[in-house]
Amino acid sequence: MKITLPKAKHYFSRQLIRRAGYGEIVNREGVTSYVRILGMSGYPRFHAYLEEATDQFTINLHLDQKKPVYTGQTAHNGEYDGDTVEREANRICVTLRPLLT
Repeated sequence: MKITLPKAKHYFSRQLIRRAGYGEIVNREGVTSYVRILGMSGYPRFHAYLEEATDQFTINLHLDQKKPVYTGQTAHNGEYDGDTVEREANRICVTLRPLLT
C-alpha cells in the first residue's frame, strides 16, 4: 500500500517515519528501509520504503508475515493490502498529520 504525504517544513521524511514507531534498517545491498516489529522473533513486522519527490514523499508499506525461508531469497509472506495494512496506514497518517504543517 502506498501512502503519499506532503513534505514537512521542519522534518525529513526519515524522521517522520521514525516518529511513527519505525526503526531504520539497511540490507546487504545498502538499501535503507523501516520496520515496526510486532512479534518477539522479529516477525510479523510492518516494512516500509520511502520514496522522495520534490514536494511530497511516499511510504510504500507492507506486512511481512515471516522471514524468508531460503538463503539468498527475498520472497516472503507479504501482505500489500487488506485490513491490517490499511489500519496501519491510517495510524501512520493520524500520527504524522500534526507534524506536516
